[in-house]
Amino acid sequence: MTSPTSTNKRPYDYDVIVIGSGPVGENVADYATKQGAKAAVIESELVGGECSYWACMPSKALLRSADAIRAARRLPGAREAITGDIDVSAVLRRRSSFTSEWKDDGQVSWLESAGIELIRGYGRLTGPHRVMVGERTYTAGAVALATGSVPVVPDIPGLAQSAPWGTREATAAEHIPPRLIVLGGGPAALELAFAFSSLGSQVTVLAHSALLRHEEPFAGEYLRKAMEDDGIGIRCDTTPARVERNESGLVTATLDDGERITAEEILVSTGRRPNTDDIGLDSVHLGAKLAVDDTMLVRGTDWLYAVGDVNGRALLTHQGKYQARAAGEAIAARIQGRPVSNEPWGRHVATADHVAVPHVVFTDPQVASVGLTEDQAHSKGLRIRAVDYDLGAVAGSSLHADGYTGRAKIVVDEERHVIVGATFVGQDVAELLQSATIAIVGEVTIDRLWHAVPSYPTISEIWLRLLEAYGR
Repeated sequence: MTSPTSTNKRPYDYDVIVIGSGPVGENVADYATKQGAKAAVIESELVGGECSYWACMPSKALLRSADAIRAARRLPGAREAITGDIDVSAVLRRRSSFTSEWKDDGQVSWLESAGIELIRGYGRLTGPHRVMVGERTYTAGAVALATGSVPVVPDIPGLAQSAPWGTREATAAEHIPPRLIVLGGGPAALELAFAFSSLGSQVTVLAHSALLRHEEPFAGEYLRKAMEDDGIGIRCDTTPARVERNESGLVTATLDDGERITAEEILVSTGRRPNTDDIGLDSVHLGAKLAVDDTMLVRGTDWLYAVGDVNGRALLTHQGKYQARAAGEAIAARIQGRPVSNEPWGRHVATADHVAVPHVVFTDPQVASVGLTEDQAHSKGLRIRAVDYDLGAVAGSSLHADGYTGRAKIVVDEERHVIVGATFVGQDVAELLQSATIAIVGEVTIDRLWHAVPSYPTISEIWLRLLEAYGR
């Protein structure tokens, strides 16, 4: 690429154009700008993207109030202070405050303060280094696709015609349906099932397979019991044979065995796929599946990047932002003729995508995991040993809540004597996850972990118990 030395000599309109202004796109542009690149982002909806308005933030806001009530009810002295029901209107107002009432003025102001230009409209590639928005074509030394992902809707007769909710409709809901069918058994489906149950819906979950099937099996088992205790109906290994909405607005899912489940709304949360539709990939002779190197450069090109969900590596906001930081700096370095290293764990690469992707399911109990499950480690041919421990038996947990239940598990690579996976299930275990992530990324040996002393009495004492169970 040409290395511009001034705006007048710049061969393109921008050094980098980012299509998509969610957290991933913003970070690509920001990190490139901090290194001296001239950047613009293109956005056809709200600046800030899915996470800010329809996913991470509003969904967690819908969950938090009920979580606090349940936590208080597990503590004598606190439970007696709860004398009323949850204020649904207040929860919805708080949710809306986190989305800024679905206005992006604050995000636009941030772009301006960061020196990033905003182009409103739908961006499509029309050739190498070229992006069209409306009738105008912009050029850039590098183009970064940060178009995220879109929901996958199963091909069930009548489902599309029944006006189902997606996660957008659920997180932006202004009313709580008396009954809700949730189609899906993954993180988003189960979080929203918990949220709407706590807000007054009678919820039934229909899961194609086991709950949280990509996690350690005990995670789904704990979660299923908690959901049933909360009054949520669960049908696993189930897919509706058909779905229909009648003239009065009620929707009915008919199962294979003939059982009919009726509700006011049906929410479909059965996964997402990279959003590569209608962004002009054919104009640069690329298909819908984008393979990238660890700097997020699309293989076979020297100018096109795919960052975040759109590359399919790890469909999580925080992982996309991690990729974006690496990509933004790599883009600026290449534009300016500086060296870019593909060596693992450098500033220009997203090495952790391959070994340490942390994620939390914000249900009650929470499920927090990073790295490999025991089955995944076996499938990779690792010689491993797995150790688990009852979280409820840890002093800090019993202080945290009466009747605390949960479990922790680590997967150890016996060849290198390091942890390659960890899973925690229990109330408020999300904050345990970073320590496990650091242990995996830092390849901290078991012998050294013995010297990382957990404070007493905290839930973090689980680390000592796991090490004791593993042995010297």
